[in-house]
Amino acid sequence: MNLFEFDKSFNKLIIGTDEAGRGPAAGGVFASAVFINDFSIEKDLAKLNDSKKLSKKIREELYDIILNNTVNSTVCIEVDEIEKTNILACSLKAMKLACEEVISKFDGQKDDILTIVDGNKLIRNYVYPQKFVIKGDGKSASIAAASILAKVSRDRYMDKLDKKYPQYNWKKNAGYLTKEHAEAILKYGATPCHRKKFLRNLLEEPKQLTLL
Repeated sequence: MNLFEFDKSFNKLIIGTDEAGRGPAAGGVFASAVFINDFSIEKDLAKLNDSKKLSKKIREELYDIILNNTVNSTVCIEVDEIEKTNILACSLKAMKLACEEVISKFDGQKDDILTIVDGNKLIRNYVYPQKFVIKGDGKSASIAAASILAKVSRDRYMDKLDKKYPQYNWKKNAGYLTKEHAEAILKYGATPCHRKKFLRNLLEEPKQLTLL
């Protein structure tokens, strides 16, 4: 079953949602939601897949097609809120806000909507029908499309932050705690864009950190 057939199999109006940026040590977490309102787009999205399996060039190409030909929303929850709560709660909140924004643009019957969520968690305090799909970004067209919007949006955001803090090489590592990134934190210190809870072991006991 291809990604589009998977979505059609529900016989519902499908909103797919996915996040990008749960694992990094710096930067906000992004989530996107996508409703494919016209399946004639399928031919233009022949390369659609989990964003992690695509090259940057293909992600960028698909990003523009998805952005301009679907009902979609992308939301970022910034580091200050991640620090106050936790990354899982912020990821699910970003998904919730993105999905609700898509539904607010909806012209069809809202009773027919089903939201499918990548992963193994449901969105908290969400009033619409939903189900999670493990590894959904490789199964569902709408989740895969959301994964691309979230990934490209976050990469562009990290590229902008890289210009402000070039010593951490976020343009290359997207905020993930690579060996180079960890060494830069130890040399230059943490910025307001770093997730200091995530970095507690590095900042307090650097010798005990296992670097990626």
